[in-house]
Amino acid sequence: MCPGCKKPAIFDGRGHFTGVHISENDVYLQSMKNIRNFCVIAHIDHGKSTLSDRLLEFTKTISERDMKEQALDSMDLERERGITIKSHAIQMYYDHEDGQAYTFNLIDTPGHVDFSYEVSRSIAACEGALLLVDATQGIQAQTISNLYLAIDHDLEIIPILNKIDMPNAMIDEVSEQILDLIGCELEDIILASGKTGQGVPDIMTAIVERIPAPKGDPEAPLQALIFDSVFNPYRGAVAYLRIMNGTIRKGDLVRFVNTGKEYEADEIGVLRLVQDPKESLSAGNVGYIITGIKESKEIKVGDTVTHVERPCANAIKGFEDVKPMVFAGIFPIDNDDYEDLRDSLEKLQLNDASLIFEPETSAALGFGFRCGFLGMLHLEIVQERLFREFDQDVITTVPNVSYTAMTTRGEELTVRTPSELPEQTQLQYVEEPYISAQIITKPEFIGAIMNLCLEKRGILKKQYYLTQDRVELAFELPLAEIVFDFYDRLKSISRGYASFDYQPLDYRKSDLVKLDIRLNGEPVDALSALVHREKAEAFGRKICKKLKELLPRQQFVIAIQAAVGAKVIARETISAMRKDVTAKCYGGDITRKRKLLEKQKKGKRRMRQFGNVEVPQKAFLEVLKLD
Repeated sequence: MCPGCKKPAIFDGRGHFTGVHISENDVYLQSMKNIRNFCVIAHIDHGKSTLSDRLLEFTKTISERDMKEQALDSMDLERERGITIKSHAIQMYYDHEDGQAYTFNLIDTPGHVDFSYEVSRSIAACEGALLLVDATQGIQAQTISNLYLAIDHDLEIIPILNKIDMPNAMIDEVSEQILDLIGCELEDIILASGKTGQGVPDIMTAIVERIPAPKGDPEAPLQALIFDSVFNPYRGAVAYLRIMNGTIRKGDLVRFVNTGKEYEADEIGVLRLVQDPKESLSAGNVGYIITGIKESKEIKVGDTVTHVERPCANAIKGFEDVKPMVFAGIFPIDNDDYEDLRDSLEKLQLNDASLIFEPETSAALGFGFRCGFLGMLHLEIVQERLFREFDQDVITTVPNVSYTAMTTRGEELTVRTPSELPEQTQLQYVEEPYISAQIITKPEFIGAIMNLCLEKRGILKKQYYLTQDRVELAFELPLAEIVFDFYDRLKSISRGYASFDYQPLDYRKSDLVKLDIRLNGEPVDALSALVHREKAEAFGRKICKKLKELLPRQQFVIAIQAAVGAKVIARETISAMRKDVTAKCYGGDITRKRKLLEKQKKGKRRMRQFGNVEVPQKAFLEVLKLD
């Protein structure tokens, strides 16, 4: 308390009054031993967002009037699909039964396999994790993957069995799965329901008692980790921080260690449902900093923030670099929109650190960007966000993965587009990336799933029964084979019961060829693809058939061909529209009609020779959906 007015105030490390008064809410920030930083990890659709809503209600962080489902999911896209795309951070205040006031920093995380990078960032900023398991579905592949991430960071795990109010909840059976997975005691598992709020008080008590308080020295040099960033069109980039050591105050001159840039902290604060400005933030807390940065390249997620005058000795380590798994070209429909698309991608990159892009040109589509994504869902989300948030209509080329090619000269090349593959005469071999895939399913679907994986050139490595009706299959698969339709087909043949997760493995030699699509002999580079030689013919036939359905008919014949080098392996023909030139001949000699038909034939031949075939945007989009 302030010695003069007896109001809450800030004191320095020697107990001297700094002259700064604080609000009642800021009292929660004073004691580091009363701070708990934690995240929620689970498989997709296990109820993370719903449980987060109940925690916000219980701590009165959000009023009943403002309450809505998926309160932490700020995007319409997240609500429509029922998934979390962006990780979110929010601060809650909780009065425990021991009479102490606690500050909870919750970071909600995505559950889909494509967004595991978001999960890793959230985990690096926490001391504990709520492991959420659906009582109706049991342990899923992504649950195990996220758990291993948390264990690698030495997080305290609190197991929670969610959706126990459902009539088909398998409480005893799934509890056994959790015991086998993490080796805890049965009484450590909290039974809860995100829908009804059952078990929420037990969760709050467990967070206080089991998750350790953050460590750090408020008097040490400032050392803060940027775990996320968002873009505000009026204030620039907003960086989300976890302060490991030291104290940051409004107006301090700070340095971003990785970029070497220096800025003034225009505003700092904590993350409530809206940004809540504060005068200072100390070690152990989570908050945000606004410095007026307008360029996306100047903020790097995983960077360390420190003071200019008294910098920290070492930058914070342990953050994962983003690893794009799928590459695709994104082009504006109108080339005049190229710069607008660049600005949009840069702003989107601030909100999505796992997106990478670089300029690219195409003979068919003009100027655009070669983008790297975590998976096909990530590609869909980026495409949808470009349209909704930035009003950008784009064409996306056939997605592919990154290969390594060795030339006859001994040069090793990274091949991200089919056009980068050297000619066959200059090529020694090509290596493609493999993944280690983990599939958890019911025993009755094993045969169908094995057939699917073997069809995708998979190698079975392990088959292990977790329980009597739960089996884990481990496969090694080429990454290119799971890019298109693998996940959808897996869900279909298992009636939704199979879960899928993967990790990058290594690069292996493969017999890959460049498949070209030609329209009237002219190659369309945007539809080219790198495929395995055994699958080239089947894939070429599918694309040719799909294009025959999609391309509009012209007044000349259109030949659609799939070719490997000079050899055509598939062909479809779109017949010409025919104008009845003999309609005006209502009598007379037959030679008159023949003369008109011969004249038409010559004109069509000339049209075919000089006519250009325009490929509509729909054709590029539909090719992505080949089954």
